[in-house]
Amino acid sequence: MTLKSIFYAALIGAGATAAASCGGGTGAPSQAGLTRYVDPYIGTGGHGHVFMGANVPFGFVQLGPSNIPQSWDWCSGYHISDSTIIGFSHLHLSGTGIGDLGDVNLMPATGEVTLSRGKADDYASGFFSLFDRATEKSRAGYYAVHLSRYNVGVELTATKRVGFHKYTFPASADSRVIIDLENGQAWDRPVEGYLVQESDTVLSGYRYSTGWARDQRVFFTAVFSKPLKRFAVYGDKGEQPGRELKAQRVYGQAIFDTEKGEEIYVKVALSPVSIENAKLNMQAELAGWDFEQTVQDADRAWSEELQKILITTGDERVKRTFYTALYHTMIAPSEFCDVNGDYRGADGKVHAGEGFKNYTTFSLWDTYRGAHPLMSIIHPEKMSDVINTMLAIYRQQGKLPVWHLMGCETDCMVGNPAIPVVADALLKGYDGFDRELAYEAMKTSAMLDERGLKYLKEYGYIPYDKEGEGLSKCMEYAIADWSLAQAAQLLGKTDDYGYFLKRSKAYAHYFDRQSGFVRGLSSKGEFRAPFNPFEAVHRDNDYTEGNAWQYTWLVPHDVEGLIDLFGGRERFIEKLDSLFTAKGELGEHASPDISGLIGQYAHGNEPSHHIIYMYPYAGQPHKTAEKVREVLSTLYCDAPDGLSGNEDVGQMSAWYVLSAIGFYQVEPAGGKYIFGSPIVDKAVVKVKDGKTFTVIAANNSAENKYIQSVSLNGAPYSKPYISFEDIARGGTLELVMGKMPISDE
Repeated sequence: MTLKSIFYAALIGAGATAAASCGGGTGAPSQAGLTRYVDPYIGTGGHGHVFMGANVPFGFVQLGPSNIPQSWDWCSGYHISDSTIIGFSHLHLSGTGIGDLGDVNLMPATGEVTLSRGKADDYASGFFSLFDRATEKSRAGYYAVHLSRYNVGVELTATKRVGFHKYTFPASADSRVIIDLENGQAWDRPVEGYLVQESDTVLSGYRYSTGWARDQRVFFTAVFSKPLKRFAVYGDKGEQPGRELKAQRVYGQAIFDTEKGEEIYVKVALSPVSIENAKLNMQAELAGWDFEQTVQDADRAWSEELQKILITTGDERVKRTFYTALYHTMIAPSEFCDVNGDYRGADGKVHAGEGFKNYTTFSLWDTYRGAHPLMSIIHPEKMSDVINTMLAIYRQQGKLPVWHLMGCETDCMVGNPAIPVVADALLKGYDGFDRELAYEAMKTSAMLDERGLKYLKEYGYIPYDKEGEGLSKCMEYAIADWSLAQAAQLLGKTDDYGYFLKRSKAYAHYFDRQSGFVRGLSSKGEFRAPFNPFEAVHRDNDYTEGNAWQYTWLVPHDVEGLIDLFGGRERFIEKLDSLFTAKGELGEHASPDISGLIGQYAHGNEPSHHIIYMYPYAGQPHKTAEKVREVLSTLYCDAPDGLSGNEDVGQMSAWYVLSAIGFYQVEPAGGKYIFGSPIVDKAVVKVKDGKTFTVIAANNSAENKYIQSVSLNGAPYSKPYISFEDIARGGTLELVMGKMPISDE
């Protein structure tokens, strides 16, 4: 039995807490403003994978605890079921299905701590500590916990680029802070670390690593509030002489004498560029030592962003779920540049300030569906920076981002998911970027030969005997191609419009009229057999994290075309109804991402997110209302297991935010937000140019979930959607709700 397995067994008696299911929140610490409704524990249980710790909106630093990683559900570095901490690292992911980061890990300790690598070669050896959940506190911009092993209190807060630690030590001649440059999360592995003592209060260095981000580089400087009594550096062979070390695995120990209750503060500034820029970031963002003021500043930053949507509801649980969801949508994308604008590009080179804020952590296969359409409404000030970042990535790597992390292209997931985001910005009238370059970037990305595109150009679809997951890749490319076609039409590029519009119909090749499902198709035009619409084989069949039941509906750009393939509205509705009741086994090789099931509808994974909103296209909006309310009330709640799947960098939460106020964008670009059924009674949304757009749900209740009538600015309104232009213009949308659906036709 390994040291790790022995340690895990000990967790049973160490106070590890099981993930709570929906039905009761944890109760976030009381705050005066909207942050009092933010409960960072929501999504830390189940498969939510959300970040736990201290940060500010869209900040580079996410400072929080790292547990001993145990399984897939520790992708963010933390899970509510755990009671171990190996340190407090400055970079985390939130809601992803793959783990990385966990860089620059600090751990306060007392007594002798062995850092040489022993035979166990295990996280559990060395310096981990247990903690009691009762000592843990978390709210927006603040985290605290007591480390049982060392009797040390920890409090954390942050600015955009600086993590601020407050450690309360017992009386000890061997109090210390461990600087761990080896350990990261999950896939992450160290390549090179460097640590140097610059003075009796300053340590600096860098960490190079490889993992999901193949060439990640983080530079830092750490300043202590108290002079070090002694400093030691450690590598593969134990403690090394001198004040600095460069090696693959590097640790340091800053050692102090402390009195009982003595507080030592540490400020750690990060940079993607250099130690010098990390110091510049420190001076600009956190020159002083006022910890409480920094906590207040972080709270204020979150309050200002949360005020972009003010909701009215009598249900406190909805308020907690809503504002925590809104909070989760603003953890990323993260600013990936220094205060002077410098950043490390996708080409591995340092780029001096180019007039825009550079961002990272683009989970685009997820976020193009809802998170970016939400951003286009409530964060107009960020749109040009986000698009300019994507265009810079295009110039540096020859294509738009697919899944970009810390300046590295991971090529994770399928399709061309940046194209809908860029096209959406164009179609919504955003500027501040080169429109022709934006079009060039989209077209070039769509015309590459990689990731199955060459087969799409050759066959008109992607055959399963030529490319793995070909069906999913092709259907996602079709969505991007439709978005590109709309941008071509806007810019007067007629030939391109025709070409990409035709290519956007590629999904139709896979539709089997006999079975009513999309199926893998060979290069000879033959459907794959045998066929089981329930079966899902992770990364090894036609469907990416899904099955035929789910992927048949992945046509948000051409719902009318899909209706025609079914042979009309009646058959379309019949099949769509059956999606929510069908019973069958996914099989032993299914992806765990296929979660949050209602029948075969999988709300826990993003390809399903638009499906509920397809009913209005077939003339039955009341079914959208019913199912939206069901998902809002049963698959989200204010408890640790309050998400039905991975948060996926804001997408799961964006679906909730948009749906809770009454609509969701189905078409991937252009801004038609289809009506559903708002769960809140009123939402005042801050939009472009200082205007507000108000949604009122009159007579709203759990029973009154059907829209009876709609008015816009006092005038009757008959469309089943609200346009982005009407939202951005400001005004009032009133939905009168009732117990019974009105006539659908």
